Amino acid sequence: MIRLKGMIDRVPRTAFYVAAALVQIVLIAIMVIDRVRVLRTGVEVKLHTHAVDPRDFLRGDYVTLGYDMSTLPAGELKETPFRSATIFVKLAPDEEGFYKPISVHSQPVAVDGKELLMRGRVRSPCGQVYCDTLWLSYGIERYFVPEGEGRAIELSRNAGKVAVVAAVTSSGRAAIKRLLIDGKPIYDEPLF
Repeated sequence: MIRLKGMIDRVPRTAFYVAAALVQIVLIAIMVIDRVRVLRTGVEVKLHTHAVDPRDFLRGDYVTLGYDMSTLPAGELKETPFRSATIFVKLAPDEEGFYKPISVHSQPVAVDGKELLMRGRVRSPCGQVYCDTLWLSYGIERYFVPEGEGRAIELSRNAGKVAVVAAVTSSGRAAIKRLLIDGKPIYDEPLF
């Protein structure tokens, strides 16, 4: 123990600072690479949004988004106690190309044709009780926009004019790729 302390005392402080900085850079790079992977390899799906009610101190203006699949009947999972459980929602496109929920599952299930699974998490008020209705989040409920533009998008969202194109990986992870107003792209998510 004394030997270790002696060795540590001989290392210059700047080496510790450099090591700490490198660890932080690596962690940020991992998050960026993961997001780029979802955006590049995920299947594009178009989703309707709902009004939910924006400013994040660190990241700026954002728009809060809700989806048809944010609140779903528990179906076969009605007798399952949930504690922030991972859920898989099977989606399929309608005649307009918007993806709609078909069923809810506790494990990944087989999909056919254009169907896909989106992974979500059960959020309150279920907690540790049985639920008839599941409140789900998918990690695509906030979209950050340039400062001062959030309010205009919220007004369009409240009028039912906002939709998103999300990339969904084969494991069910999703990321918003594009924000649409009246079917026209207004923001494309950059890969970096």
